[in-house]
Amino acid sequence: MKMVRGENVVGYEGEVEVEEEEEEKEMEMGMVGSPQQQMKLVVVGYALTSKKTKSFLQPKLVGLARNKGILFVAIDQSRPLSDQGPFDIVLHKLSGSKWSRILEDYRQTHPHVAVLDPPDAIEQVYNRQYMLEDVADLNLSDSYGTVGVPRQLVIETDPSSISDAVNKAGLALPLVAKPLVAKSHELSLAYDTLSLQKLEPPLVLQEFINHGGVLFKVFIVGEAVKVVRRFSLPDVSKRELSKSAGVFHFPRVSCVAASAEEADLDPCVGELPPRPLLERLARELRRRLGLRLFNLDIIREHGTKDRYYVIDINYFPGYGKMPEYEHIFTDFLLNLMKQK
Repeated sequence: MKMVRGENVVGYEGEVEVEEEEEEKEMEMGMVGSPQQQMKLVVVGYALTSKKTKSFLQPKLVGLARNKGILFVAIDQSRPLSDQGPFDIVLHKLSGSKWSRILEDYRQTHPHVAVLDPPDAIEQVYNRQYMLEDVADLNLSDSYGTVGVPRQLVIETDPSSISDAVNKAGLALPLVAKPLVAKSHELSLAYDTLSLQKLEPPLVLQEFINHGGVLFKVFIVGEAVKVVRRFSLPDVSKRELSKSAGVFHFPRVSCVAASAEEADLDPCVGELPPRPLLERLARELRRRLGLRLFNLDIIREHGTKDRYYVIDINYFPGYGKMPEYEHIFTDFLLNLMKQK
């Protein structure tokens, strides 16, 4: 069946489809299906970059959503948001103060629409100075292990002062340098004090923790939690540290950008964090952050069995790489409507 409401509707193959006059009437009524098996149509307006649209709205997701009565409709950023829809859910990942104001105004005038997620909550995790505060404040520790954050230092200006600031803070080398604004995944690894002045503020310096070259990407979609293994930066031995100097640049922390699911890993390195620990962490951070769509990059300190660190939080991550994301995400949207 083909449906459109005057906006760009994503069809089975990601194309804009045109419908017949009778089907337009069904759309206006918010119903889909035959008269004998009609279901309420859930209309999800989305405002995503073209890259995000391509990676997220894959044909399999769109087809499954359509079968479940969920329709994705592109939001036209050149038109007032209130003139579009009506939407049941607004899904977005755009940046900028103008878009934030538009969305906040829309939330105030359309309280019945679920906005994923509030702009002010998203802004917190875009700033690495505050990103991990809630994890640190949580101070999670139970029989399954402990979860903390690496020691870190914020450098806003003057690279020549970085060495003194690091010494004063008592941070140990090597240090991971990340842009203060978390919209870039690039990072650097600094091996010696003299090289620190080559870095470009504003940035965050995190102590590097050996973790066996594997990180765990924990995807959160509402109450659903899914974890996968990814290759990461290799461990740095004391001998290597004593013989190395300079700053090494990487495109992102999972520098190999490859799944480690099928790799022959040492069980001490590859064993997934305990499920109860992850579920508790996700539950607490959903509440504290006010977000429903995010992921955590978690590492286990090498040589320990249960000491974990959250090194990054990402809003609306690459769900297209999450196993079974189509079913998880569509179930989440339907449950969201039931809660409303």
